[in-house]
Amino acid sequence: MVMTDNIKLKYFIETWGCQMNEEDSEKLSGMLKNIGYTRTDDINEASIILFNTCCVRENAENKVYGNLGMLKKVKEKNPDLIIGICGCMMQQKGMADNILKRFPYVDIIFGTHNSYKFPEYLNRVKTEGVQVKEIFDKETQIVEGIPVDRESSVKGFVTIMYGCNNFCTYCVVPYVRGRERSRKPEEIENEIKDLVSKGYKEVTLLGQNVNSYGKGLEEDINFAGLLRRINKIEGIERVRFMTSHPKDLTEEVIMAVKECDKLCEQIHLPVQSGSDRVLKVMNRHYDRARYMSLINKIKKEIPDCTITTDIIVGFPGETDEDFEDTLSLVKEVGYDSAFTFIYSRRNNTPADEMEDQVADDVKHERFNRLVAAVNDSVIRGNKVYEGKTVEVLVEGPSKNDETKLMGRTRNGKLVNFQGDISLVGKLVNVKINRAQPFSLIGEVI
Repeated sequence: MVMTDNIKLKYFIETWGCQMNEEDSEKLSGMLKNIGYTRTDDINEASIILFNTCCVRENAENKVYGNLGMLKKVKEKNPDLIIGICGCMMQQKGMADNILKRFPYVDIIFGTHNSYKFPEYLNRVKTEGVQVKEIFDKETQIVEGIPVDRESSVKGFVTIMYGCNNFCTYCVVPYVRGRERSRKPEEIENEIKDLVSKGYKEVTLLGQNVNSYGKGLEEDINFAGLLRRINKIEGIERVRFMTSHPKDLTEEVIMAVKECDKLCEQIHLPVQSGSDRVLKVMNRHYDRARYMSLINKIKKEIPDCTITTDIIVGFPGETDEDFEDTLSLVKEVGYDSAFTFIYSRRNNTPADEMEDQVADDVKHERFNRLVAAVNDSVIRGNKVYEGKTVEVLVEGPSKNDETKLMGRTRNGKLVNFQGDISLVGKLVNVKINRAQPFSLIGEVI
């Protein structure tokens, strides 16, 4: 199975899930390029197909099964094709064996804790002709120095910590990503400085709960302290972060965003529900009053700050009254955008065993009402920008109209406008002529 024709050394990666998964795929891509592979978007010309999976919602898992099923004929046509599957879904108990039973033509299976060993697994498959399955049950020490092939040449993800200690009753993340581990601040700073040397203008700091940063480190540093250190790095223009857990967001972090010139005025603060009763059953460790006090503090100290969130509809036991509490909170906050989800049962989570599951038709009816409320809030928020001039970091061609460019304001608003491709990577002033539901339309001035 050893391939000697470099023309065939192409790989295809499909990624499901959050920004953490996207960053993991950038590292997998970096490792592959480091050993001579080039990326392709055509699955039929790939010599390696790699699926990086998510298990937060059932829909993501179903997509993986569907795509793996379609690869059977591809593998039959090309027996030398190597198929690999990794990520959060593989960390679930018994999942790897289930995959191999249903799709015996899969060659490599590994999890979130040992993705750094992927080149070793690939070499074994190619040189020994064996099937490799290796899942580490527990998190390992953080491995630094993994090559990264970044999707963008303008902005990059920088993971500051891994894992989660919160154990929300609906969530599998602590089980598949492990406990919280923080990277050393100097390693984070060095990665950002390297990005600056390559022309990057923006970084997004990633973590399941960035506000927990610093736990377990010998150095006495918290998330606010890290933000202030990063703000001193020369050459970086913008710094964002996600995700913040409301129970751990401190006034110190809010003031850092206010006072540090490179920190963008944007905070993603997942609420999940507006009902105190539901929040308690979710094990979120805050109530509506605590959440709203944070929102009011942000709005007071950082008036231009956009606030985004995550909301789950149809959590077990959610009543009409609970849902109305969520709707009223959406209207009270006035979110700039929200990721809205229908509750999805996940094996081995406490919520999956709760008896009062909400009927699917009720979930969908509530979901539609929630989306309408969020969209109304977003549209009203975008209208404020009409006639204003904003600073935009140009990221590249617009996804909806390749004749236009797209970029984002400091507070994360998506802007589409006419402009020359040479503007990519530059900060430009754009006058907003028209507000649309999910973007702003403007012209460079």
